[in-house]
Amino acid sequence: MIKKIAFFDAKKYDKEFFNKANEKYGFDIHYFQSQLSLSNVKITEGFDGICVFVNDTIDAPVIDYLEKNNVEIIALRCAGYNNVDLRKACDKLKIVRVPDYSPYSVAEHTVTLMMSLNRKIHRAYNRTRELNFSLQGLMGFDFFGKTAGIIGTGKIGKNVIHILKGFGMKILAYDLKPDLPWARENHITYVDLKELYQSSHVISLHCPLTEDTEYIINEESIKMMKKGVMLINTGRGKLIDTKALINGLKTGQIGFAGLDVYEEEKKYFFEDFSDTIMNDDTLARLLTFNNVIITSHQGFFTREALTNIAEITLKNLSNHFNGISSGNELCYYCAKV
Repeated sequence: MIKKIAFFDAKKYDKEFFNKANEKYGFDIHYFQSQLSLSNVKITEGFDGICVFVNDTIDAPVIDYLEKNNVEIIALRCAGYNNVDLRKACDKLKIVRVPDYSPYSVAEHTVTLMMSLNRKIHRAYNRTRELNFSLQGLMGFDFFGKTAGIIGTGKIGKNVIHILKGFGMKILAYDLKPDLPWARENHITYVDLKELYQSSHVISLHCPLTEDTEYIINEESIKMMKKGVMLINTGRGKLIDTKALINGLKTGQIGFAGLDVYEEEKKYFFEDFSDTIMNDDTLARLLTFNNVIITSHQGFFTREALTNIAEITLKNLSNHFNGISSGNELCYYCAKV
């Protein structure tokens, strides 16, 4: 019997890559443009599984409704799971994710933000289009010899470190579960957060969003940092207290900010609002700074990554319906979380 899958927050590129991967699996996929929430969860009736992304809402009421509709599995087509109530879901239905789709894509985007901010490529691009070839105000600094603080040394963080070492940067790392054998092999120093904040010229966030890491960048941590520090976030928006970030930018404590995520991004990211007025005052304020670059959660957006996401997501679903463990299951009570 062919299994029916409800696919939420579907974009044109999702359909392209998932339809291609589905040639092997043969699922009956129904694509919905809307994000999953309590207001539309009723449409999951009659589906065996659902596929969701980072801004879909999988909270307790939605999970109860999914169980009522006899949905067996939620397939996250992403690595992060902070939008899922795992405690509630664990006893109700299966949750699977894509932990390793392409750590290179996010790592390369991270370093792109660093380089663009430092050498002010975004400002230079706008100037030269207006025939302004002045270099005034575009001066950067050498990355060589500077210190980069990497918070989170999973596969993405490790790839960022590998790239930055190629620039001749000194690396300081922090992780709740440090990989000491890897650190020794690669001559990486793990330090506590205070030392990382105080010593780093560039700080980049690559940790998951949990109770321990929410607002890991806040008023107090920003005060510890070097004046003019570069702050990069390609992880999750709520790793940074945005109001504290804005205050740091206003005082010059933070010299540069590169953000591929934003704590209230669900309202805006992945959609076109160019014909409307921005009503998020905090995001609007961030967009006024010429030393801030915001991209709309596009770090994952490479052909290789989307190919892997589609393949692994559908394989996760196939394994479940065939009674096979994929190794990508999530559970609140297990060590994987």
